[in-house]
Amino acid sequence: MTPLAELTVDRIERVPRLSQIDWKTPFTFGALAAVVVALLALELMIGPVRVPLSATIATLAGRPVERASWTTIIWTLRLPRAITAMVAGAALACAGLQMQTLFRNPLADPWILGIVAGARLGVAVTAALVSLGGMGLLGALGWVANASLIASAMAGAAAGLAVLIVLARRVAPVTLLILGLVSDYVVTGLISVVLHFTTEIQGQAFEGWDDGRFSGVTWNELGILAALVAGGACIAASLVKPLNAMLLGDRYAASVGTNVRATRRWSLVSTALLAGGVTAYCGPVSFIGVAVPHLCRGLFRTSDHRTLVPAVVLVGAILAQTADFITNLPWPRHFLHLNACNALLGGPVVLWIVLRSRAMRELST
Repeated sequence: MTPLAELTVDRIERVPRLSQIDWKTPFTFGALAAVVVALLALELMIGPVRVPLSATIATLAGRPVERASWTTIIWTLRLPRAITAMVAGAALACAGLQMQTLFRNPLADPWILGIVAGARLGVAVTAALVSLGGMGLLGALGWVANASLIASAMAGAAAGLAVLIVLARRVAPVTLLILGLVSDYVVTGLISVVLHFTTEIQGQAFEGWDDGRFSGVTWNELGILAALVAGGACIAASLVKPLNAMLLGDRYAASVGTNVRATRRWSLVSTALLAGGVTAYCGPVSFIGVAVPHLCRGLFRTSDHRTLVPAVVLVGAILAQTADFITNLPWPRHFLHLNACNALLGGPVVLWIVLRSRAMRELST
């Protein structure tokens, strides 16, 4: 057997297989799903106004409850926010998983690589071009402004991804991270310039959106967001085999029949739908995309995307729900923001990745 054949056989043996999935995996998935349901119940029950569990269940079942205000609070405020958190967390985690595989970089995610920055710039430009006030243009122009906001966010995300794909062929992974961070600063400066030529109302509206939040998304907007995320997730699920092959590099993936260019292209589309859609409605949400894939790899002890894609959907929803739940607790003084909670939950994971990464340690040698 030639050395090349030996290398190929060795690589094939190391590709994650379905037979290597632990028998405990279905139970782990069941436990994660139970946590999602438990957090959903907590989000519906606890807030400035507490709703009993029995009343919460009755409201969801469409039965009358003791106080009519409880029904309004749950259906109008809390349930849309909680579902938005679940959908957004799942989407960002799925996007982060694809980016880490495509760029073979443990710190890759839509935020760190500058993809979210592109979406932010697209939204800022759209807000500046419309003569009405900031995010209030959605209510004034209806679906036209809504569609333009989504399109601008996804176009900005896709443009950032396209630049990343070109750069990834020419620079090392660590350099790519540095370029992503620098691009975020540059885009932030461009956003300041764009907002300089808008009204004060527009600027304040953009700043409120730019903090990141899951509240304020209506049922109609949630339907559009869910459709975008479902489309991006379906594309990601269809790329499971090519992404598994790309774990061992582009050459190996091509040698086993994977169309590397098509995989990158469709991953770009998927990430643009996932990150662009979430950013359009929820603002830039940090840390979920970079932290969740590593949590799932550690939890399931595998790099097989057949396991990781559904795993990141559940764990991403859990992390986003937890941050949203903490943020919306009835604090006497409210200074907590969504991204601050995400940083506290996901920051230690990122620090752990940096400290254990040989590539990061080599920067100091």
